[in-house]
Parts: sequence; C-alpha cells; structure tokens
Amino acid sequence: MANADDMLKVAAERTGELAAPGMSSRPSRKVAVLACMDVRLDLYAMLGIERGQAHILRNAGGLVTDDVIRSLSASQRLLGTEEVVVIMHEHCGMNGGSDDEFSEALAADGAHPSWRLGAFTDLDATLRAGLERLRTSPELSARDRIRGFVFDPETGSLRDVESD
Repeated sequence: MANADDMLKVAAERTGELAAPGMSSRPSRKVAVLACMDVRLDLYAMLGIERGQAHILRNAGGLVTDDVIRSLSASQRLLGTEEVVVIMHEHCGMNGGSDDEFSEALAADGAHPSWRLGAFTDLDATLRAGLERLRTSPELSARDRIRGFVFDPETGSLRDVESD
C-alpha cells in the first residue's frame, strides 16, 4: 500500500491547502462535468475551472451510465447545477474493446457483475447517444443545457461533437 501511505502523508502535510472552510458544496458555475477517467485529461486546466466551480464525475469512457444519471440528478436537484458537459476522448481504452471478452474474463475469475463494460467502436456516435440519454432522462431537472466534447490528448484540442 505504498501509494496509499504516501497519499495519506501528503494530505496530512497539506491540510491548510486542502481545507475549504465556508466553501459551499454547490458548484459556483452551476455545471457538472462527466469525463473519462483517463489520466491524460486534466479537466481543471482544460476547462479553466477551479475547485468549487463544478461537480466532476469520472468513469471508464466518460459513459452515461445509471450511476451517472443518479449523480447528476443529485447534482441538479439537491445542489443546483443547471448545465452538463460530457467529455470523451480520442484513443480511449474503451474504444474497440469487447464487452463479451471482458465479461468472459470476469466470469473465469468467478465474477458475474450486473453491469457491462460499455466498450464502443464509434466515439462520436457513443457520445451523441449519451447526450441524448441525458436530454431525455426524467431524473434530470435541467436537460436543455447539455453539451458534448471530444478531447485529443495528442494535440490538446477539444472539439464540439455536435458542430461537426
């Protein structure tokens, strides 16, 4: 557990930097961002946001899953967000994968999860489908300000998937 121990030590040394006395749990920019968990995506630098300005949700692929809907519903209905930005990226590990092969590997280890990996072959189509799911989800109270972008980690560029 060397990494966890190091992280605990660093946190203990930075309590003054990490403390947020008086900061609201409500994002000041009223936005929630869903993105892939890929380490190449520095969302704060990419989007020009700082701590306290946005809710950040990350998962494998930046996919709109049931749990994302749950989290966004809480973000909107309990904490006042009014806008959603979804960021997927080129060269994603989920692109070109196989749900079936992944499920078979899990089953070989005795695991039978209720979820699927969510592998895809068409990045833009997958992002557009996720945006449509958000725009039609009755669990979300704000469905008219939802945007989707694709990041290219090789060039650093961000493009609007719906303006192509």
